[in-house]
Amino acid sequence: MTTERDIDCLLVDRVKRGDKKAFDLLVSKYQRKLMRLVLRFVRDQAEAEDVVQEAFIKAYRALPQFRGDSAFYTWLYRIGINAAKNFLVTQGRRVPTSTNAEGEDAETFEEGYWLKEFNTPESMLATKQIAHTVNAAVEALPPELRTAITLREIEGLSYDEIAVVMDCPVGTVRSRIFRGREAVAEKLRPLLNIAVDKRW
Repeated sequence: MTTERDIDCLLVDRVKRGDKKAFDLLVSKYQRKLMRLVLRFVRDQAEAEDVVQEAFIKAYRALPQFRGDSAFYTWLYRIGINAAKNFLVTQGRRVPTSTNAEGEDAETFEEGYWLKEFNTPESMLATKQIAHTVNAAVEALPPELRTAITLREIEGLSYDEIAVVMDCPVGTVRSRIFRGREAVAEKLRPLLNIAVDKRW
């Protein structure tokens, strides 16, 4: 059975042999995912599109050095994150570093998801408040926590893959995600009437 990683490796090999259409296929496959990731750092759609384009250009130029030790998309995401951070630095803008609200967690979405089953104005308002609270918590994250949480909960990468993307030990990834989950739980407790000692 051919995996996504195998398909990507075949496309990368074709690109290395001069097949530019193979790279177009990789761009088509990962453009939307990379855009979602970059938008977590660069809020403006047009600027984010520029950063994504730059990331793909850098990836194309660096492809001869890609050895396949990690999955292609793991490698590409790392380039995308670095391109976004570099863009913010060159623009003189900083990624928020507040640690008052740290995290985003798929479980927190599930905790409030049942509200969507009942389309009352109250339940719809509560659902919007939960989403707003979670998004605000993510926006306030330091870059390393936001990246870890986004890669895990939005992009679905494994802890090992995140460790490769972020160039840190798996234990550090686990710690960052745990801290993020704790912080978002703290922000959601008042909305969901959850006891302080309740674990998520």
